[in-house]
Amino acid sequence: MRWKGQELEAEADGALPALARVSNLVRSVTTPEFAGVTFHEVLAKSALNHVPAADALPFGWTINPYRGCTHACTFCFARNTHTYLDLDAGADFDSEIVVKVNVAEVLQRELARPSWGRHPVALGTNTDPYQRAEGRYRLMPGISAALAASGTPFSILTKGTLLRRDLPLLREAAEHVPVDLAMSIAVLDPELSRSVESGAPSTEARLATIAAARDAGFAPAVFVMPVLPYLTDSRAHLERLLAAVAAAGAGSVAYSALHLRPGAREWYLRWLGETHPDLVERYADRYRNSPYAPKAYRRWLAERIRPILRKHGLDRARTAPATGAIRSRGHVGVRFSTGEGAALTGSGLLAAELTPAAAAAIQPTLF
Repeated sequence: MRWKGQELEAEADGALPALARVSNLVRSVTTPEFAGVTFHEVLAKSALNHVPAADALPFGWTINPYRGCTHACTFCFARNTHTYLDLDAGADFDSEIVVKVNVAEVLQRELARPSWGRHPVALGTNTDPYQRAEGRYRLMPGISAALAASGTPFSILTKGTLLRRDLPLLREAAEHVPVDLAMSIAVLDPELSRSVESGAPSTEARLATIAAARDAGFAPAVFVMPVLPYLTDSRAHLERLLAAVAAAGAGSVAYSALHLRPGAREWYLRWLGETHPDLVERYADRYRNSPYAPKAYRRWLAERIRPILRKHGLDRARTAPATGAIRSRGHVGVRFSTGEGAALTGSGLLAAELTPAAAAAIQPTLF
């Protein structure tokens, strides 16, 4: 979907040279609806990204329809990837958003290749696929449909409440392939959330999205990541947060302490100095020698949070073999097909997202 009032051929004068070098830049777009944000529409050459085995992640393939994220989380580990485009990891990451406008079409072609082994694919591992721009560009329905039609299991991790728009489609997808959903919620306090993740939906809205996903037949996982030392690691905060998560219908919780990689480190510490200057020295000491919290702190956090998880029945997080994500599949009878992919009916939501040619190449029985 294109921005109203913009000419496709009118490439902005401010188009960034690095983007022009690494991708087929179509145009750069601004709109009053997203004040201060520029969207750089590119034609992706590929959709599937292979994750090196050395990264030791539970999934081998990812899809990133966007680069950069308007959720503006100060601690986002992906910030440094923007420097590959000659952009900075701070304000540019929040406001210079790369949109792969043809990603669904490219993905359909890649999944149709005989060499594709229907390996699990993860979305939301870098930048959020359901950030605000997804409401305009609507890339995720085509991506999800292509994966389901090809028999490819997939998982989605997001902070975006736009996930609710696609729950009917995702439920249909889950009738054909394993689909795991997870919501990221790390901060319960509204004021702190507005400060540290200023562009993200409110915690209340994310809890409502968990409830909606539960009603759609999923038992979504929640990622309490990151736990912020001295800010969100008190027993009182963790108790209130996990009680709210359980009440919303989450199936399990995964957690981790804050880690500060290059890019995120500088931006987060800048925010900390502006909002909590009394904590700067303590953070400098804690993260002096490593981007990760010291082992002693991680052990302390585990001892604090695990009893609360058990209390609320949230300590059952298990990796789903089919997707590599935290298991979150349906509790109301969602059925999963076996084999290389089940036939999809032509009248379904999934079929409506696929071009006839691509559908025929991927799934001959689709139409």
